[in-house]
Amino acid sequence: MKFLRPVLIVFFVLLVDQCLKIWVKLSFTYNESRKIFDWFYLYYIENEGAAFGMSLGGEWGKLILSLFRIIAVAVIGYYLIRVVNQKAHWGFITALSFILAGALGNIFDSVFYGIIFTESTPSAIAKIFPSQGGYETWLHGRVVDMFYFPLYEGFLPNWIPLWGGDYFIFFRPIFNIADASITTGVIMIILFQRIFFREEKSKNEMPAGDSQSTFTEQENQ
Repeated sequence: MKFLRPVLIVFFVLLVDQCLKIWVKLSFTYNESRKIFDWFYLYYIENEGAAFGMSLGGEWGKLILSLFRIIAVAVIGYYLIRVVNQKAHWGFITALSFILAGALGNIFDSVFYGIIFTESTPSAIAKIFPSQGGYETWLHGRVVDMFYFPLYEGFLPNWIPLWGGDYFIFFRPIFNIADASITTGVIMIILFQRIFFREEKSKNEMPAGDSQSTFTEQENQ
């Protein structure tokens, strides 16, 4: 039961992330944008690199990033199992679960999407499990992004130094649920680290005499 929370978080995030990505792949042409609100669009693009569209160019760049994701997931997964066994704060376990789920979501794209989908283009929607093969090889698939939030779009006032009068869009990055999951986990750790690690810190600061006394009491019991 102690692994129920992280397993459910990882499963749910991964399921929603992949269902949405597959729906976008099979419903949108490349670069297609659908307006939901003035400040929210579904905008289908793909990136060959890390979160929020950051990337390394070339075949080797994509391969290195895919392998890096796999190694990172293995490390995070091992660490998550360790902290669960150590009965760490449930909030810290939740944060790590979000990070692991997001990393897994983008790894799935990199590993499999190149072989199970045809190329998405501005004039053609991708097809799944094509008989002629996909658009790329193993570990070279592209990550699907779709969330675009242009919260502000317009010309900046002229009195602003350097950028005054320039056309400005906030928030520019286009991302997916996996990216949001990773970001959520990282923000949780940054904001609540004092709460998450308070118990561990208290144990480490316990005087040796108190620690020995506690150990003796446990033995006597």
